[in-house]
Amino acid sequence: MNLASRSIVTGLLFAASTLGYAQLEGSKADTTPVHHPVPAIQDTETPAQRDARMAWWRDARFGMFIHWGLYSIPAGEWNGKRTTHIGEWIMNDLSIPVADYKGFAKDFNPTGFSAHDIVALAKAAGMKYIVITAKHHDGFAMFDSKVDPFNIVAATPFKRDPLKELAEECRKQGVKLGFYYSQSQDWTYPGGGAAVRPGHNQQTGHWDPAQDGSFDDYLKNKSIPQIKELLENYKGFPVVVWFDTPGKNMTPERAAEVVKLLNKYPNLIWNNRLGGTYKGDTETPEQYIPPQGYPGQDWESCMTMNDTWGFKSFDTNFKSTETLLRNLIDIASKGGNYLLNIGPDSKGVVPAPEVERLQQVGKWLDVNGEAIYGTTATVFDVPTGTFSTTEKGRNGQPKFLPTWNWRSTTKGNKVYVEIFDWTGSFHVDKMPRKVTGAYLLADKAHKPLKFTQNGTALDVQLPSKALDPIATVVVLNTTM
Repeated sequence: MNLASRSIVTGLLFAASTLGYAQLEGSKADTTPVHHPVPAIQDTETPAQRDARMAWWRDARFGMFIHWGLYSIPAGEWNGKRTTHIGEWIMNDLSIPVADYKGFAKDFNPTGFSAHDIVALAKAAGMKYIVITAKHHDGFAMFDSKVDPFNIVAATPFKRDPLKELAEECRKQGVKLGFYYSQSQDWTYPGGGAAVRPGHNQQTGHWDPAQDGSFDDYLKNKSIPQIKELLENYKGFPVVVWFDTPGKNMTPERAAEVVKLLNKYPNLIWNNRLGGTYKGDTETPEQYIPPQGYPGQDWESCMTMNDTWGFKSFDTNFKSTETLLRNLIDIASKGGNYLLNIGPDSKGVVPAPEVERLQQVGKWLDVNGEAIYGTTATVFDVPTGTFSTTEKGRNGQPKFLPTWNWRSTTKGNKVYVEIFDWTGSFHVDKMPRKVTGAYLLADKAHKPLKFTQNGTALDVQLPSKALDPIATVVVLNTTM
């Protein structure tokens, strides 16, 4: 994942600045036209074509991120040292030699992995798509790659391809599947990129001579051929490719070689982290929700359930179901998607607290999903928080402090108001539409609620008790 969007030690912040790929705590995406060596689909398609290509993704609103790999074996600890950072960065953080890290492969036998159960968990949670780490920065491929033997089929006793099994289950259960691929960083293949940090080579980021080599050779001999494998070998998947940490190595000319592959799949969706000035389809704020989203842009907040992406045995700081659900609602109210991470352990088992929370989120969506799926951003011009007068955010500007009274989403003539702070009434000064009726979404009878609309002001009388303590949804039927 992108270093720059986390609060981490000074040395890693320096590394992140070298990678140069932080998302700022703002609401505007750069839309300046750029001339590319090879035009991408985004450079040539019409607005109508883009709308058609992005339609399912915009409707989905909620997806599962899976960070799983060899790093789940050390699980945050190596040689008596515990990393204070995220689990999947342990090789870099603790400067583990290539030979030692590759040695984990002989012990990687995740017999507890069940593609059926993970896809079923995503469905139970109300998630519409899955994105899994096909290869993270450590260079270990979680699929059957003929390009490099450092992969789960050739190098481990497991001998199975989890991506193939997930693809089969996603087809059976009606879930979309995407692949994350670290195209620039690779800490075990000669010439692969690495984040520059104190104690490492300040030009390459390497800490082991086994990492040295030509980046162009790495790109030509491993990265691009593996991306080709991922695009060709999974029978209609991936529908999403999620790139990461391009750094200075991914020049426009180098990125163009990847784009040549992507262009062969005109329905593919890919994010803004390829590099080389290619903007992709989606903005990717990491571990935060932009105050106003990205108006007019497709965007997706990727976030963890605890403090790590890859499994760490001692990270038990799990967010509450309330926090996760309200994040989802907040993101949808701003027109974005929520990509929520799970981190299976070395046996392939999803930690129980993650399972429990996803099941609880799913129960809410079973009742209230109409207010999330296929919706667009709020019609109300109401602040969702304030900017601190004392704290600074990640871009050095005042930190945004959200308030949690209510949010709103929109679908056609319906306006959904997700109320967190239940007071027995709902009031807004400016309602931009005429309201013709109101009811609670969780009320199967849709018993009408009393309301008054005087000018632009709207007041809705609510029952004395909320139907759901986390968020109860009021549906407003409107005319535009």
